[in-house]
Amino acid sequence: MATRRPGPTLRIEKELWSEGREVVVGVDEVGRGAWAGPLTVGAVVLPADRRVYGVRDSKQLTEARREQLFDRVADWCVAWAVGHASHEECDDLGMSAAQRLAARRALDGLDLEPDAVLVDGSWDFVGGGRTRTLVKGDARCLSIAAASILAKVGRDRIMRGWSESFPAYDFDRNKGYPCPRHKLALKGYGPSAVHRRTWAFMDSTPWPALRRPGPGEQATLF
Repeated sequence: MATRRPGPTLRIEKELWSEGREVVVGVDEVGRGAWAGPLTVGAVVLPADRRVYGVRDSKQLTEARREQLFDRVADWCVAWAVGHASHEECDDLGMSAAQRLAARRALDGLDLEPDAVLVDGSWDFVGGGRTRTLVKGDARCLSIAAASILAKVGRDRIMRGWSESFPAYDFDRNKGYPCPRHKLALKGYGPSAVHRRTWAFMDSTPWPALRRPGPGEQATLF
């Protein structure tokens, strides 16, 4: 018989609370590998005395289930915020700097001073000396899992909105990520106004609206 994968817990948060770190923030990002749209970072502070059933890493949930959970998770949080770096900022700054920018906007949106920040992955894109990185943190840590849901739903809603303006690219389905129909639309129509035009995928299209910059250069129009 198949066994059910255990869900994320508050174990790490409880360890930090026991050390006197009252404001523990879970952080996760979405959109790093997309070709269009923003890069989005979610940040949440969870309560110690209440739980919401069914919270998982957003990648383990269907789109419909994430939408069902969004309001429940948002109401559950002591504080939460979502920060974005636009497609233009991803082009102008590069992914690492854009990720740091979106994280700063998310943390600023909490209107709380974090005592500790838990970040999914192995790279600390928050900084400040208060961060603990957790590989597969969205599957292990409840506050990171909650942040992943809020970030994913927030970004998905933006991309569904863009799909009305740019129907050829199926943003309502692919959310700006690579897929065969997205690639075909790029070859036929070129990049939309919300594509990241300095990304490597542009090299394989016949519509190079921007020259990809070299090290230390900024993107320039032809």
